[in-house]
Parts: sequence; C-alpha cells; structure tokens
Amino acid sequence: MNMIYMLIGFSILLALLFLLAFFWANKSGQHDDLFTPGVRILFEEEKEAQETMNEEKSDEDHSLR
Repeated sequence: MNMIYMLIGFSILLALLFLLAFFWANKSGQHDDLFTPGVRILFEEEKEAQETMNEEKSDEDHSLR
C-alpha cells in the first residue's frame, strides 16, 4: 500500500513538472507563430532550388576565370 502512495506522489510531481514546462514554453514564445511552420514546408523546396542554382552559377563563374 505504501508503494501506491509513493507512485501517486511521483505521478503528481511529474504532472506538475510537465505543467511548469508548458507554462515556461508558453511564456518564452514557443507557441507565438502558428502559421509559419505549416507553410514553411511549401516553400522549402523552392528555397533549396534557388540556393542550388546560385551555387551552380557561382561554380560556372569561377570556371570561366
């Protein structure tokens, strides 16, 4: 029976730790921008393609010199 009381105490302590972590993340701005992460994946490939094209162009410029 003592073990059950100990486990209940640990579970309440763990729940409080998670609650504190949630409030800390909320206060530090973790959840401020809800729109950008969902849209970022749509434009990430375009950004990578642009960077690749810039690198290739830079390589061509160096080979011409």
